[in-house]
Amino acid sequence: MKNCIRERRTALGLSQQELAARCGVSRQTVNAIENDKYDPTLALAFRLAQVLGLTVDELFQPPQ
Repeated sequence: MKNCIRERRTALGLSQQELAARCGVSRQTVNAIENDKYDPTLALAFRLAQVLGLTVDELFQPPQ
């Protein structure tokens, strides 16, 4: 699943570690999601969207 986490995170001036801490996951998890290696759980997707100030629909796009 494609996402715009990296773009939004950097626009907000957050490091992967800072985003991970706010979402309660490891930096490696954030890295894997940003690089399309891991699809987050629904709960984590909502936490990421909340921290990044977007909706889940804005943050994630289905594969084409």
